[in-house]
Formats: sequence, C-alpha cells, structure tokens
Amino acid sequence: MSHAVFSGSNDAGQETWELDKRHNLHPWVHFDSFKDTGALIIESGEGCTVQDVNGQKYFDAIGGLWCTNIGQGREEMADAIADQVKQLAYASPFTDMTTSPAALLSAKLAELAPGDLNRVMFTTGGSTAVDSAFRMIQFYQSCRGMPDKCHVIARKGGYHGSTYASMSIGNKKADRAPEFKYITDTIHHVSYPSYYRAPEGMSEAEFLDFLVDELDQKIMEIGPEKVGAFFAEPVMGAGGVIVPPEGYHKRTWDVCQKHEVLYVSDEVVTGFGRLGHWFASESEFGIVPDIITSAKGLSSGYLPIGAMIYSDRIHDVISEGDPDRMYTSGFTYSGHPVCCAAALKNIEIIERENILDHAKEVGSYFETQLQSLRDIEIVGDVRGRKLMMCIENVANKKTKELFPDSVNIGKRIADKCDEMGLMVRPIGHLNVMSPPLVMTKDDVDFVVETLGKGIRAVMEDLVESGEWTPPS
Repeated sequence: MSHAVFSGSNDAGQETWELDKRHNLHPWVHFDSFKDTGALIIESGEGCTVQDVNGQKYFDAIGGLWCTNIGQGREEMADAIADQVKQLAYASPFTDMTTSPAALLSAKLAELAPGDLNRVMFTTGGSTAVDSAFRMIQFYQSCRGMPDKCHVIARKGGYHGSTYASMSIGNKKADRAPEFKYITDTIHHVSYPSYYRAPEGMSEAEFLDFLVDELDQKIMEIGPEKVGAFFAEPVMGAGGVIVPPEGYHKRTWDVCQKHEVLYVSDEVVTGFGRLGHWFASESEFGIVPDIITSAKGLSSGYLPIGAMIYSDRIHDVISEGDPDRMYTSGFTYSGHPVCCAAALKNIEIIERENILDHAKEVGSYFETQLQSLRDIEIVGDVRGRKLMMCIENVANKKTKELFPDSVNIGKRIADKCDEMGLMVRPIGHLNVMSPPLVMTKDDVDFVVETLGKGIRAVMEDLVESGEWTPPS
C-alpha cells in the first residue's frame, strides 16, 4: 500500500503509525521501503470488509492471511471468547492436565478428519503444527526401531511456515533470505508441480509421470530406510496457488505407501472450508494422509491456534513399548482453553450456516468469473480452486516471460486495487486471493471487475513510463 507519509487528519493514527515504524518488526518486512511507507493501520472489520484508521474501507479478498473464513466481527465469537475467559483463562496442558474446550475440540477434529486420524496435538499456529509433524515423524520412526528414517521430502516452491524446521521444509526462493540458515542434511526437495511452468512441449500426463517418477527416484536415491515422510499441500498456497495435475496426490501417496513413507498433508490453508470441505485431502483429492497439519480457518483467525492431526496407527506405535517413554514436545499454549472455545464456536457456525456448501457454490462462480481476466494482455494464467485463486502476471503471454523484479508488478496491481477499495495479495509477479467463505456472488463480481480495472490501469502506466512495450 502506498502511504509514504501518514495521510488524513487523524492525530491518533499518526502517532500509531510512527510508533509502529519505530518499534514493530513485521513478518516479511522489506526494510528499505518500510522506512518511508510504514504500515497501513487496520482499525476495524465486519464480514468481508476491513477499515483503516482513516476510514477507508476495503473488500478483503486476502481473507486476512487465508484465514478469516467466517468473516469479521461476529458477536457470538466474541461472546464465546469472553465467556471462556471469565470461566477459565488458562490451565497447563502438560502431562496429565486438560480443559473441557481442549478435550471437546480434539474429539470434534477427530470426527471431521478423514480415516483413522483420531489423534490431535494442539499448537499455536500453522508453522508450529508443521514443526510438530516434523518432530512426530522422527519420534514415530525411532519408536518403530528405525531412528535413521528421519529424512523428509517436500516440493520446491512450497511454503510450510517460518520456524527453523518448517521454513526448511518449505523451499520458496523469495522466502530463503541468505542471512538465515536452513536444515539441509535431512530435508530434500522435488520439483514444483506447476504445469504452467512445465517444460515446453510436455503434456500434462507426461508432466505427472515425471513428477511421480522423480519422487520415487528421490526416495531411492536417499534410501527408503532413511526417508520418513513426504510433505505436500493439497493446493500450494503462498508458493503460487498451484493445483497439481489430476491424480498427483493419489499417485504420490501410492509411492509413499510402497516405501513406508508417511504422507503429511499440509492443510493449514485448505482446511476448514477454503475448498468447500472440512479437509481437502480425501474430499477433493482422494487420499487419507497419515498426518494433517491445520490452523488458520480452525478459528477463522479470531485467536491463534493450530492442530497436528495424526492417525491411530502412529499413536499405537508411539504409545506402546518402553514404559519410561515420554513425548517431550509441545507448547505452553497447546490447547489453550480460550483458543479452543473460539475454534469450537467457529466450527459450530460453519456447520449451522452451511458455509461449506456456500463456499462450493460461490467458489465455483469465482473460478469461472476470474477466467474472464485471461483476455488481459499481461494475465498469463488464472488458477486455483474454489476460494483459493491466483493471477499470474507476465510480460509476454506467449513466452511466459516475467516482468523484471524492479517493476514489482504484483505490488503495483495490489496498490491500484487498494485505491478502488479492494485488497488482493501481491506475491512477486502474482496476485493471490483467499476471501472469506461468506462472500457472495455480488462480491465476486466486484472483486473480478475491480481487479481487472487495476491490472489494466497498471498496464497503461507501464506503457506510458516506458517500462513495458506490449509484444507485437
């Protein structure tokens, strides 16, 4: 958002803006530009709309950060949170203590998850859920007498979180700041499953065969006795909203089965309705993984909570055997009673209002309407599933050549949309959308029309400034 100096006559907002610039380190902040622009201060939210400190309203097509599934400002969420705070704000989750909200939520997640995924470890968010899955894999394999089977494989371009382990499992180039270190000895990566970026001349079926064979060969290269798990998002999120070729998840699951490799489905984004299902792994892609990681839509962003949901088969192995064994992993705020109460109320609302079916219907409409933007000269690809969509902007549609990083195409389009009251997320050359599941078809029409105007306006600016010449 372009706001190099604080605009408006809001003195309190001016002070907040300056304090934030002075003291608050934002995730993924770009230091140089932040020195001038500072942050956009969001003051309130209702439904699919947020309002900044100056009173400017925006339709939030980002959904917070893939997470405001039931929409903002629901009084019954506030009441459920307040009631739980009054009754019990906190109790230790360690060893042999629990709370009613944690017990009830774990049972509810077991009911909603596919197959025999009946065991839950609560975390503070998605990153810690993935981190916990990474640790669970090591623990499980050691308990079954295979401590060396601790290597994991993920995909290039994926995003799995920002802890040391989860960032290492992710492999999105833009997130790999050279100043940080990453786990490289036991974490490996295979190809980005984007058919749009597949080698020229390769059919989608051939690309699928390549991806499946590559995973099989990678396991053989490392050694099946060393590979403990494969991590995959059903639809890649921050890595570009990549829906892999049809049949990809089932065939990679088959490869994992062959080599006794656990399949970890990272549903931090796709879980709790983003694709119109509680979980996408089985309902959308036909597999029952060994572990599901989740967060975001679990509470619709009202409070921070995540969950690693794992199978009875895993639990039977880790809980039997050595009578002195302890599971020495977890967090002070695992199963926090107030967060669990929020998640339970969130799930109740989704069920009561039939939001999953609404997301399927409106999501399908969103997919269809966004395709109309393909006619724009710099729109190279429109992709995604239901309420998880992405526009890929290119300098040359025929060659798929990208704009130089200096053009900052995704950000420029997002800034232009801001001016028209629409928030879309810029990720490099992409514009990503993950709106609240309660958006309407009229909302869809506004998003598509406004985004189209924003893209065309930026195209005109680029031509006028001489930064881009349309291909002949």
